[in-house]
Amino acid sequence: MITKKIFNDLAIFMIGFGIVVGIAFPFFVLITGTPSSYVLTPLFFALCILAGSVVGLFNIYLSRRIVGTRISELAKHMSRVEQRIMQRGSASTPETCLAEDCYVSVRSEDEIGDSAKAFNSLVGSLAKSFHTEATVKAFTELLSSYLELDKLAEEALDSLRVNMNAEGGAIIIEKEGDLEILTSFRIQSPEALLKNEIIWKVVTKQKRIIMDFPDDLTLSGLVADFKPRNVIVDPILYKDVALGVLILAGTKPFDSDAQSLMELFGHGLALAFRNAITYNQLQRLAANDPLTGIYNRRFGQLRLKEEFSRSIRYKIPLGLIMFDIDHFKSINDTYGHIIGDKVLINLTEMIKANLREGDIFFRYGGEEFVIVLPGASMKDVSKTAEQMRHIVEDMETRFNSQVLRITISLGGTSFPEHPFDHCDEMLKIADTKLYQAKDQGRNMSLID
Repeated sequence: MITKKIFNDLAIFMIGFGIVVGIAFPFFVLITGTPSSYVLTPLFFALCILAGSVVGLFNIYLSRRIVGTRISELAKHMSRVEQRIMQRGSASTPETCLAEDCYVSVRSEDEIGDSAKAFNSLVGSLAKSFHTEATVKAFTELLSSYLELDKLAEEALDSLRVNMNAEGGAIIIEKEGDLEILTSFRIQSPEALLKNEIIWKVVTKQKRIIMDFPDDLTLSGLVADFKPRNVIVDPILYKDVALGVLILAGTKPFDSDAQSLMELFGHGLALAFRNAITYNQLQRLAANDPLTGIYNRRFGQLRLKEEFSRSIRYKIPLGLIMFDIDHFKSINDTYGHIIGDKVLINLTEMIKANLREGDIFFRYGGEEFVIVLPGASMKDVSKTAEQMRHIVEDMETRFNSQVLRITISLGGTSFPEHPFDHCDEMLKIADTKLYQAKDQGRNMSLID
């Protein structure tokens, strides 16, 4: 490099080359037999040098006219792209996508043409990236507008179908130890999805499953009015916890770009569902256990305290039973927490259905529960405890083709047959009897 400008260097070299050719040309003319008296003269040398310089200058003109114009065009489009990128950061510029006017026309099949193609490819990638970013941002803003699970699921599925070019789909949420369909579109039998082993596999394994179906395969009972070519079953994961499952079905295979877009959508979707679930739970946290729907420990103990004071004031009996599930940890370890939660829900529903109106039932912690029986003597407590033990022993919890059975151990007491000074003493005695029952073989009740 002589200067810092390519065309200036090119001009120097071309003019220099023209001068050299002009000096050497007379000697080549001698080879043709031209007399030296005509060739080896200052005037002829000067004319040859002048001609070489003119040719060099003309080549410079052509280079600037042809090559320089194309490079200038490329530079102009680069500046335009740069401006568009900078404008994206300005709040006053709503339009930030790269348009077709940013592309360079490809007019030749050479290095210049290859440069134009490479530039256009880069612009296309940027435009695609900006479009994806805008789509994900719009999707996230949409989700942030809803806290009700049903409405959130409906809006989310509509947006996902449009952006993923899917003809049908569904959103299933894990709720209270079971799966529940929040919304579906063009699915003929949505309830059948809850029995599908693939859905459960996605929930437990927390891995996406993509199913391809040949054109000549007919699916019975899945889709209402179209034949899916590709189905994606994707877990909705929040901090490695499966909140539910997203299902999308399309008549064309979902390409890698669509799957990548789904990855981006997944983060916002999981966060939105987590917020909605938390919101719904908070509505019940004041008094209810979020899983089973019965009273939580804090509120249950407040009610026990009220009933104990009432029992002292009006001199009426008050019974109390504490129980927990035998070997519950092995159920969680073997079948997972979702099935464990389902067992807890079935248990509480069964117990609650067989209690009297006015009895108080609350979750004391984990798999441990308390029943408060206003007006119950020791005999009544013993009878109720045995009744609950048999009800649970006969109870079945179904998981796909499997049937789970459980047993409980119970401890109980009654006031004023035991002259307690505080309701906490009742809890302590019932807890002691419960663990004595477990030590003596489980699936029994000890009342004292």
